[in-house]
Amino acid sequence: MELTVYLAGQIHDDWREDLKAKVKDQNLPLTFVAPQTNHDRSDNVGEDILGEQPGNVYKDDAASSINNLRTQVLMHKSDIVIALFGEKYKQWNTAMDASAAITMGKPTIIVRPESLIHPLKELSNKANVTVETVDQALDVLSYIYE
Repeated sequence: MELTVYLAGQIHDDWREDLKAKVKDQNLPLTFVAPQTNHDRSDNVGEDILGEQPGNVYKDDAASSINNLRTQVLMHKSDIVIALFGEKYKQWNTAMDASAAITMGKPTIIVRPESLIHPLKELSNKANVTVETVDQALDVLSYIYE
């Protein structure tokens, strides 16, 4: 049984590639989808498609509409969502994606460091599983196949 996993979370490092490599090593039948991880493409997609916008608010709004559509389509087609909350960057998009997944009834694994236990307590309470590391999230996925 192959599962599709949506990898929500910050796009500023290679955590997704690290996870994919570990999944490959374990030979787990998982396929991954994610938000646009090219930051410039994500920020500029509205103008790339719709043309130059009259200001930054309009530029961000156009890009957000297209990014939200992409996320909605890929998340709907996913079986599980992993939402990684890190400490280095603001995590608004991760919170939005985790909330959307929970609202859709998607099985959701939240990854958050100990320092974010209190700020994420309500969201963690709604997720199926909350862990502190990506490796722990992988262990949860592996458990499905035991």
